[in-house]
Amino acid sequence: MGVKGEETRARLIAGTRSLIEAQGYFGTGLNQIVAESGAPRGSLYFHFPDGKDQLVAAALRQAGQEVEELLKAQARKAPDAAAVVGQLTDVFLARLEESGYTKGCPIAAVGLEVAGSNEALRAVCAEVYASWQAVLADRLAAEGFGPAEAETASAQALALLEGALLLARVRRAPHPLEDARHAVRHLLVTRPDAARSRPAQH
Repeated sequence: MGVKGEETRARLIAGTRSLIEAQGYFGTGLNQIVAESGAPRGSLYFHFPDGKDQLVAAALRQAGQEVEELLKAQARKAPDAAAVVGQLTDVFLARLEESGYTKGCPIAAVGLEVAGSNEALRAVCAEVYASWQAVLADRLAAEGFGPAEAETASAQALALLEGALLLARVRRAPHPLEDARHAVRHLLVTRPDAARSRPAQH
């Protein structure tokens, strides 16, 4: 594939990401994607012969990978796992405010719609969430959490953040995300069972 072809494919994915994040899976049509991306309609089927689902899957994986890389970068330099989640909270909050509370997490936007009706896309969403959780679990393990506790705590932290994103969009206010930030810190840093599981500091 030449440079022009790569650019066209990238525009199609970018347009799809923008639309599904704001409108969801069912609210986004192929004609809208073509118009948003500025790509010729024929190029859509050239790059994505299986149509809308293949394109949405590519958009979800790209968005998921970007968040995963952000988490990994923060995990290398943040003081603790709660700060890693806090940085992601800041990113999502900025996206919400810049978009007038129409865009937050593209994975959640699609996952809520397709979990019971589209197995292929449900699996992509699950794959993305699992990659995010693995980064957090690894960081928690480095902080002294046991494997099972790191797995549970990382899942709880993501659930708090994703639930807060939904509430923030519905209420068009940042408060749910700020509340989630404090709840995650309490969960990952201050809870007694976590403290007991960590090795003693000398």
